[in-house]
Formats: sequence, structure tokens, C-alpha cells
Amino acid sequence: MSTIVIKKIGLSDLVQLQYIGRLTFYETFSAYNTEENMLKYLGESFSNENLKTELSNPNSAFYFAYDKNEIIGYLKINFGESQSELKVDNALEIERIYIIKEYQGKKVGQLFHDMAVNISRKKQLKYIWLGVWEENTKAINFYKKNGFKEFDKHIFYLGDDKQTDIMMKIEVDNQIDQ
Repeated sequence: MSTIVIKKIGLSDLVQLQYIGRLTFYETFSAYNTEENMLKYLGESFSNENLKTELSNPNSAFYFAYDKNEIIGYLKINFGESQSELKVDNALEIERIYIIKEYQGKKVGQLFHDMAVNISRKKQLKYIWLGVWEENTKAINFYKKNGFKEFDKHIFYLGDDKQTDIMMKIEVDNQIDQ
């Protein structure tokens, strides 16, 4: 595998974000949800208006992973009031890590995770937290492998389907540089 490059993105990358966001979410969850709910979620969450708002938010950041100039995944992190649930000043939320299927299991998610840890350290934050669907055992195992522990649950709506996310966190001080 060639070298993966990670770059921060902005408003000029909206169309590419919309494409990779819809593709990776669909690849990850379409087998577990109705087509109607998937289309509703993808249409709302990855609309031009919604992505413009997210990309313009100074307390959120998006990053693309590239292999040979092809976008293979993305990361979204949030700070402070931009966090989806906790909204605390001493934490970073990993809201999304999504990788296209062909690159899953090839350490791209680990690169994104490590980037989030390094950003947390630079900002001197106490912990990183996230929500992951309780049925997504692959992701849960990835986060557990990286030291995340369950601390709560919250509800996530995919279309009209009420789903439960496990909320997990890790103290940044407990991370070892990799």
C-alpha cells in the first residue's frame, strides 16, 4: 500500500465530502437499515446546506485521507459547543471516522485516531469521546483496542429508526505516543 496522506479540508471540498460521506455511510450501514431510512438520512445529513454549516463551524474540523490523490476516507472532530452531545470545553469528540470498504483494516482509521489524539494533546484536552452504534461491533472493537471505555448511551435516529449508540471515551493522558 502506498503512503496515506491526511489533509484538513474546507468549504471548497464540499462536493468531495458529500460524495465520500454518502458513499462510506451507505457502505457501512445499508445492509442493516431500510433503503427509505438510508436515503432520508443521507439526503439530510449530507445536504449542501448542512455540510456548508459544518465546514464553516470554527469548532469543527474535517480531514480527508488520500491514497494516490484518491479520497479514501474522512474524519470529523468537534470541540466545545460543536460537540453533538456533551459540549464540554476539556474534550474532543470524534464524530465521524469513515473509510471506504477497500481500505478498511489497512490502518487508515488508526491514522485518524492518532491524529485526534495528537490534536487533543496540543489543545491540552482531558479526554476524547465518541458515539458508536451498538450493532457496529467492528468499530466498537477498534475503539476498545485503542483504550476507549463505555460510559453511557444515547439515541441516534437514522430516518425514522431509533437506534442506540454506545458512548465511549478515553483520557488523553493515558495514550502512548505511536
